[in-house]
Amino acid sequence: MRFLRDRGRRAGFTLLEVLVALAVMAIAGTLILQLFAANLRSISVSADVTAASARADARLRELLADVRPAERTWTETTDDGYRMDVSMAETLAERTEGLPVRMMEVSLTIRWTAGGRERSLELKSMKLVDRMLQEDRV
Repeated sequence: MRFLRDRGRRAGFTLLEVLVALAVMAIAGTLILQLFAANLRSISVSADVTAASARADARLRELLADVRPAERTWTETTDDGYRMDVSMAETLAERTEGLPVRMMEVSLTIRWTAGGRERSLELKSMKLVDRMLQEDRV
């Protein structure tokens, strides 16, 4: 009879062991949920940057396709809230002085608001322009 009583006491977990196990599981669960929430925020920011980058890249390609770009600076605003600051300027003029081409630097900064903060991304590129075509424009 004594054997059955001792075995009955040792067969289960104590209340303290159960509480400690629950506390450890609760802490682990909380940490996993915090990591999940942080990843969702990162995905949201990444999606915003990807969309802005695609829009800026498309506009930059349009600018680079222009056969006769002029030196100027301007700002464009899109219907979906993006603002683009564009600058086209001749660069390395002393190095291309005797050449039949001119080097133009195209700089495009796209700005947008996400999560109450203004974000921006800058793209830069260079373009060789035929000097004769450039002079015909003037």
